[in-house]
Amino acid sequence: MLKHTDIWRAIDRLAQRHGLSASGLAKRGGLDPTTFNKSKRTTPDGKLRWPSTESIAKVLEATGSSFSEFVSLTADGIPGSGGTAPAIHRVPVIGYAQAGNEGFFDDAGFPVGSGWDELEFPHVSDPNAYALEVSGDSMEPVYRDGDIIIVSPAASLRRGDRVVLRTKAGEVMAKQLSRQTANKVDLVSLNKAHPDRSFNLSDVAWMARIIWASQ
Repeated sequence: MLKHTDIWRAIDRLAQRHGLSASGLAKRGGLDPTTFNKSKRTTPDGKLRWPSTESIAKVLEATGSSFSEFVSLTADGIPGSGGTAPAIHRVPVIGYAQAGNEGFFDDAGFPVGSGWDELEFPHVSDPNAYALEVSGDSMEPVYRDGDIIIVSPAASLRRGDRVVLRTKAGEVMAKQLSRQTANKVDLVSLNKAHPDRSFNLSDVAWMARIIWASQ
């Protein structure tokens, strides 16, 4: 018999399989973003709260997954690993809009402070990597609302790389690196409806390469 933890485990794994957080999966299925939040899994008095069959059906349809696939994700351990599980790393993740707030990064762009959630991802070897959950449509069609992008502040940067840049004024953006000189950085917008940007390096807090993104 499926247990409460089995169902929620499957929802979390379904989200991870598609490069989404639990809230991103809910949004992908047309649900309230908080539908699958950990705070919704029990009532304030500690009673177990189950996801509705309708909400599960919606996210299965939105991700093109079958119910049998969903059931396979309920199993304890890592399904489909064949006894050799990929290395799983816990990656801190916050909403894209929050990235402009103080307290989440140090001066070098490394994640610090409190307020971070966590996701488990395979094949992310950089211990300082972190994830941002995309919000809005400014990065379409490359990144969509609810997608997860994983950023490595230690990765070397080259022309053509997709990067996340944060200005000293707190503005955060994901664009493509066009050119970087000793004094200036030029960025190309991923969404042609939005302008390209150029900054003096003195105005840039940090810039880090996007090493993985849900597609």
